[in-house]
Amino acid sequence: MPKPKVFVFAPILETDEWQKTFEEAGCELVLGSADWHNPQGNNEEEMMEMAKGAVAMMGTSIRSCPISTKIMDAAGPSLRVISKCTIGVDDVDVAGATAKNIMVTHAPTESNWGGVAEGTISMILTILKKSRERDLTMKEGTWRLPELQGLYLGARESDGYPGMVVGIVGLGRIGSRIAKLLKPWGCPIIACDPYVAESHFEELGVERVDYDTLLGRAEIITFHVTLTPETRQMYDAEAMAKTKEGAIVINDARGQVVNLEALCDALDSGRIAAAALDVFEDEPVAADARILTMGDKVLLSPHMVSSNLRGGLHPGLIWATKCVLAALRGETPDGVFNKDVLPTWEQRYRAKNILG
Repeated sequence: MPKPKVFVFAPILETDEWQKTFEEAGCELVLGSADWHNPQGNNEEEMMEMAKGAVAMMGTSIRSCPISTKIMDAAGPSLRVISKCTIGVDDVDVAGATAKNIMVTHAPTESNWGGVAEGTISMILTILKKSRERDLTMKEGTWRLPELQGLYLGARESDGYPGMVVGIVGLGRIGSRIAKLLKPWGCPIIACDPYVAESHFEELGVERVDYDTLLGRAEIITFHVTLTPETRQMYDAEAMAKTKEGAIVINDARGQVVNLEALCDALDSGRIAAAALDVFEDEPVAADARILTMGDKVLLSPHMVSSNLRGGLHPGLIWATKCVLAALRGETPDGVFNKDVLPTWEQRYRAKNILG
């Protein structure tokens, strides 16, 4: 009997712990060329060849080619599960997988989403307090430039200063953690998320508003949405025109949420004062990308805001490995993203263990 084949389309190679786990379970591994540091991996034709006969696929982000229905078809009818080591599944055709009775899992580990929340706070404070600029001028021998005064984020009881209005787009795990981290600062927090219950807003002490209202009121706007047809390009030129003049924009969600060209225009015009970005539509960013010419108006990070020692993707890698092995044993794993597939998936695979 041949070993169950697992196609790892974008492996994490800093550790071999997960590979040993698969080998001990009797699996054959096929590794793609993409990895966390370089998400540009194999093309669709190459991936179709590598996927042949696979019962599972697993990986971190891949930007060269999403996991398409063609790749799923190439694997054949025995493909049970596609498991991501990350929170996002935008590089998997989830609808196609569901139609084919293939489970898609993701890894919403706290080390990942918690790291994004902490990184977002860091970005906000770095921009408000001009930390980079102050450091640079000191090292260049300059002392106390007037233009390097910062902005005060939190409320002040002593003089009635209300604090800056923070607008959170998407009040899921990350958005909720940000609201909790900001709570002691006393600044007004508004948020929009049509999929979250009113009770959750009340629990967090966050005012519920619609998207247009948030754009018009927030002095700091931070995006924490999953990438869907609804959120793709949701922050475009039209949305920027509705944004409060001089606002600061943070995007730690997905690059496709923000129209980068329109953002550059808004930064040039001063409509938006500054932006912090960890994600981009094309990754890695091209050397001649316009966003790289924006100077201190932008704070840029190479899609690693969640990357922290003893955290980052490692827990997600372990989670994804466990999801694959559970699925191959005929068990329903944690972190199922396309829950609609569960009734038919469980009917087909329940207790059908193909591991040695």
